[in-house]
Amino acid sequence: MSRIAIIGGHGKIALHLARILTQRGDEVMSVFRNPDHADEIAATGAHPAVADIENLDTGALADLLASHDAVVFSAGAGGGDPARTYAVDRDAAIRVIDAAGQAGVRRFVMVSYFGAGPDHGVSQDNSFFAYAEAKAAADAHLRASELDWTVLGPGRLTLEPGTGKIAVGARSGGDAEKDSVSREDVALVAAAVLNDGSTIRRTIDFNKGDLPIPEALATSGDR
Repeated sequence: MSRIAIIGGHGKIALHLARILTQRGDEVMSVFRNPDHADEIAATGAHPAVADIENLDTGALADLLASHDAVVFSAGAGGGDPARTYAVDRDAAIRVIDAAGQAGVRRFVMVSYFGAGPDHGVSQDNSFFAYAEAKAAADAHLRASELDWTVLGPGRLTLEPGTGKIAVGARSGGDAEKDSVSREDVALVAAAVLNDGSTIRRTIDFNKGDLPIPEALATSGDR
């Protein structure tokens, strides 16, 4: 059994992940901002922890993460407001990374997006620009840390049921249907990498595919 903290616990991926982890016997703390969501999170089997990561400093976040074995960062501002996107997806993410190191929690899984990075190619007049910039900075900070990190890069997210099968690596070349993945499958991938030491210090871009997740993770194609 591992003790795992999920940051952004009320997100759709996080709710799937909490259920998957608790059902396999892990102890999960889901961190979220709105106390009205506590019952929904408790229903997954996770321990609800109300905390506003946007306003907690690194020390307070380290106290929150203390005694855990791993952190999964799946929080996000949800777009729309660039200032808040930078505050949550970049600044809070960086503080959580630093807090994990301070608390001695070495394993860290970041939920990012397919192709994230400084060469993301998103123009400044695109509403996605702030998110792309924020994720590039947070992911880079994680890779530069001493943590045992994995960065997950799912393609376009859907609400379809998970299949347990993905394709790792390059996009399909214009097939929008294949350049997507269900949120439940993203959660299944996050759960799998937590138990797979071979994924440490890897950036894994993926979409829906034909290979079972453990087999797909063993293939090359990440960056």
